[in-house]
Amino acid sequence: MRVTQTMLSANSLKNLQDSMLRMDKLNTQVSTQKKISKPSDDPVVAMKGIVYRRSLAEVEQFQRNFGEAYNWVENADSALDKAKLALDRVRELVVQTSNDTYDTEQRQAAKAEIEQLKEHLIEIANTKFGEKYLFNGTDTLDAPVSDTGVPINPPNNEEVEIELSPGVYVQVNIPQSSAFSNGTTDVFTVVQNVINELDSGTSTDLSALLTEIDDQISSNTTARAQIGARFNRIELMEARMAEQKVVASRIMSENEDVDFEQVVTELTVQETVHKAALSVASRIIQPTLMDYLR
Repeated sequence: MRVTQTMLSANSLKNLQDSMLRMDKLNTQVSTQKKISKPSDDPVVAMKGIVYRRSLAEVEQFQRNFGEAYNWVENADSALDKAKLALDRVRELVVQTSNDTYDTEQRQAAKAEIEQLKEHLIEIANTKFGEKYLFNGTDTLDAPVSDTGVPINPPNNEEVEIELSPGVYVQVNIPQSSAFSNGTTDVFTVVQNVINELDSGTSTDLSALLTEIDDQISSNTTARAQIGARFNRIELMEARMAEQKVVASRIMSENEDVDFEQVVTELTVQETVHKAALSVASRIIQPTLMDYLR
């Protein structure tokens, strides 16, 4: 086969173009630090990348869910802690006023304070974070207790659950009927009974009310224990989810990211080869008919 100058020039240009394409690919990998810039570069890497990115996105969404879960349990625990302090003060006043040495004026002063404590307990039962009521089950838009201390009937005891792991839902709320009731009587009725007894001026029934107040305090403690147990579980799940994020990020990086040192080395070698090819091509393409006529 006859080899012409045109064939030499065409082959040289083609090889130079291939060399420039390889350099362009390596330059892109160095600048983006990714193995591929479009799916056609490596369909297998691209498909795996979609799966890994979806897994990482799920983990990140679950991590955002933990923030919502912490809002529920921490606000509920804080509210119940304040309710416990109010009930302790009511009990202290009941113990004091159940003594017959207290006169009418002193009983009225205790009654006034307990009335304020009752209003405080109503405010706690109607605690909100954002626009959501904490103690009204899934009905987060309506207050669980009226301004006079009358719980809604029937109470909403539905569980508020948040997905913190694939298919794993954790309850984050405490209903009003558990947090402010012993299952028979609500705390607002008990406190109102204390107020009524102080109005009557007797101390016999006040002593009997101590047991009911203790029951309400016990219910409060039980509710806080439940919240504490859930809080601990949420913390454990969050730590596990953080580990999953690290693993998912590492796997995605291994699939998509380039070995930077290796790519830089290959780019340097390719640049050297390309310069040599340019030098040789300049000699091949240079001759013309006039060169042969000379």
